[in-house]
Amino acid sequence: MMLTMLCLTLVVFFMVNLEPNLTKLALSQMDMRASRADQENWLERNGYRQPFLVRYGQWIGVVKKQPIINPETGAATARFSFCDDPTEPVYSGILQGDFGCSTKFRTRVADKLFPALGATGTLMFWVMVTMVPISLLIGVLAGMREGSRTDRSLSVASITTTATPEYVSGVIFTVIFASWLGWLNGSAASATRAGVNFYNFTLPVMTMAIYGTGYIARMTRASMVEVMTQQYIRTARLKGLSFSGVVIKHALRNALIAPFTVIMLQFPWLLTGVVIVEVMFRYQGFGFTLVEAAGNNDIDLLLGCSLVSVFVVLSTQLISDVGYAYLNPRIRVQ
Repeated sequence: MMLTMLCLTLVVFFMVNLEPNLTKLALSQMDMRASRADQENWLERNGYRQPFLVRYGQWIGVVKKQPIINPETGAATARFSFCDDPTEPVYSGILQGDFGCSTKFRTRVADKLFPALGATGTLMFWVMVTMVPISLLIGVLAGMREGSRTDRSLSVASITTTATPEYVSGVIFTVIFASWLGWLNGSAASATRAGVNFYNFTLPVMTMAIYGTGYIARMTRASMVEVMTQQYIRTARLKGLSFSGVVIKHALRNALIAPFTVIMLQFPWLLTGVVIVEVMFRYQGFGFTLVEAAGNNDIDLLLGCSLVSVFVVLSTQLISDVGYAYLNPRIRVQ
């Protein structure tokens, strides 16, 4: 995981610090009519013209950050005064808990990033609480009797929801529940200011949950169909056990092994899904912050968001592998 994170952050750091991004950053921090020489002076003064590996090492925290030296007085000053950057060479990077300075919000990245992560964590929690039980129930009901009317109906509904992206279902839900019926007309942006309630939080949760529900339900159905044809299920039925007892005691646990992996892989998808949903509903979370950072060339904030994304993806992959080995009795770690 550490090696993968190192490689991915190196690639992201390189792409974020391409010349067009640096030029836009300099223009955003200066007069938009600043000359090319003024832009170059600003980039040089703030350390953006140092060698690439030196800057990457400073961001990671293995190379000391250098303050700005005033050419006239020779005094050392902070790069960004609104972040209280050090005025002497120090190790100050990711390893030391310093994610850098947000040039858009004019504060430390950590002060902007972690509250946004908390807001998105609340949203993701309720999406999972809504999505997982419903999708598992649909998948089990569809897979219990393959080819039945119930199976066909639930399968069509699952495919329909999976084929509908968030930006379409979000608009549909907004038109139906907020515009026509007037039930859910609370602003989602107020959820981060006045607390989460039913009126300002339901539409974002519905929009994200409806897409993933169909996918997990289809995977659960396929796994349930496979388990129901196994020999030990037939043996249990021949012993006189009821159909519901066979499903609950014998089929369900084995059928949930594959969906568990799919459920864990929903977390990386949720990180991309929240970008669309949070911007659509003005929810001040991780996705909204990521879009703001990208749109304003906020390099340090964009790097912080990328680091969090990489960590979440790799962590959920690890949990998925370990959990799969725990649930499946045929897999043992030697």
